Amino acid sequence: MSAFYHIEQRLLIISAKMFIAYTKTKSKIEQAAASALSYTNWDHAIIGRAYILFSVASGVIGILMSTLMRLELHKPQIQVFNKISKLIYKSGDFGDQAKHLYNVTLTAHGLIMIFYMLMPMLINGFGNLNIPEQLGVRSMAFPKMGATSLALLILSLIHTVLSLLTKGTPTEHGAATGWTLYPPLSNRTYHAGKSVNYIINAICLACVSSLLNAANFISTIISQTQPRKLTRIPLFAWSVLISSVLLVLTLPVLISAITMLYTDRILNTVFYEPKAGGDPALFQHLFWFFGHPEVYILIMPAFGIISEIVSKFTKKPVFGRTGMVFAMGAIGLIGLMVWAHHMYTVGLSYGAQKYFVTATMAVAIPTGIKVFSWLSTLWRGKVSLQPPMLWALGFIALFVTGGITGVQLANASLSNVLHDTYYVVAHFHYMLSIAAVFGVLAAWYYWFHKIFKKGFKASLCTAHLVVTFIGANATFLPQYFLGLAGMPRRCVDYPEGFAGWNKVSSCGAYLSAISVVIFFYTILDSIINNRRSPKAPWN
Repeated sequence: MSAFYHIEQRLLIISAKMFIAYTKTKSKIEQAAASALSYTNWDHAIIGRAYILFSVASGVIGILMSTLMRLELHKPQIQVFNKISKLIYKSGDFGDQAKHLYNVTLTAHGLIMIFYMLMPMLINGFGNLNIPEQLGVRSMAFPKMGATSLALLILSLIHTVLSLLTKGTPTEHGAATGWTLYPPLSNRTYHAGKSVNYIINAICLACVSSLLNAANFISTIISQTQPRKLTRIPLFAWSVLISSVLLVLTLPVLISAITMLYTDRILNTVFYEPKAGGDPALFQHLFWFFGHPEVYILIMPAFGIISEIVSKFTKKPVFGRTGMVFAMGAIGLIGLMVWAHHMYTVGLSYGAQKYFVTATMAVAIPTGIKVFSWLSTLWRGKVSLQPPMLWALGFIALFVTGGITGVQLANASLSNVLHDTYYVVAHFHYMLSIAAVFGVLAAWYYWFHKIFKKGFKASLCTAHLVVTFIGANATFLPQYFLGLAGMPRRCVDYPEGFAGWNKVSSCGAYLSAISVVIFFYTILDSIINNRRSPKAPWN
């Protein structure tokens, strides 16, 4: 009894001390709680910065995964993932486990870079940071909605991480479906565990987050801009508006597709089960109705950013501004009607193939208008080769390279030959992994003073540009040759004949990883040396 008495006495003393400490710091606690509970009242610029930093963190994860995959593909035979599987599983068929882990890494890399890096950065981050200021309004139409969607996006990323830690098969962790989640790879036959369920939850949360942001941007731009002045708003605002409209039109279709996949897994429905009258091709149609416009959703804000940078550093208005607006609208409209050019191999009729070939090639017309408008703006302009302008010029060069190969892949006959080869991987990454990222980094340095309220060292930025440009091209240009030679994608091993270009591609990936180090060093240099920036550094 005495022991219990002493314990009780000590607990009373500790409680009294805690109460005294609480009363002394009550005001500070209340302030912290109020700050935490009032996150939905954040200023649009704070929300924009939060999205940008979230995207940077997600991008680092995605880049580490891609570097790990290129490290594996540096030489034939399974090496890196074989060692990882031995560390994780200790026993079993390490070869099969290594193959599974490779595809898990590939799946997570694709989802993270698209849903958690590019989309939050280009649309939500730079959009929240700049659009109210560009429109001359104090805040977004629904200030609370931005913070709510950010919370949903963070929750979505948590679900993606949980999928990596949860068993996808009876013996292996993670979802090895590819970022497209095609059935039957994503059904219970191949992934009986809960990892795919977590991926579906993550995508649904990310879609709801993007829908909230899209509605907020549309409301802000339309309702807070007088109709007669709508044609005068900056091209970046136009690009975000068009991307937001595309999101509103396509995300519900993606949610429907993966919800049916979820019910197939949980409720034994048969939407995608061919043995019971379902059709896996239905999922592909629904997925790519979102997936192809998603390319334009991501690249569209980059169009607006590049237009503003080119205009600023040539001291000229963008050539054919109205044509640029109509071109972006046409790209978005045509993008909604060409989804099945990803599906030439599923048995489309000859008439359907002719339509999708023609419609896909038609995208090149408004895209060409944009490129020629940028070049016409540069023509005889007083071009100032400041760091953001250098990134913008890099974007134009890389975007044209990726666009040309996109027109080639629009041809059904050629696409059937190159489908599921590294040629498609190279094209896709030239559009999103390089061109879109160059757009991101052009905006990053253009609005660096808004993100950090500081300046940066121009020489470091230039070094970052050079290393990134060389590394990115060295990574993905060889993959065109690998694709033409017939190397299939999503394979952890390959014959000796593909070793040469794979080694070059992997070395390019290592160089790209070094560019990320330079990127963070530029930020640290700015903060540590307190590099000051004027309010309008590019005037």
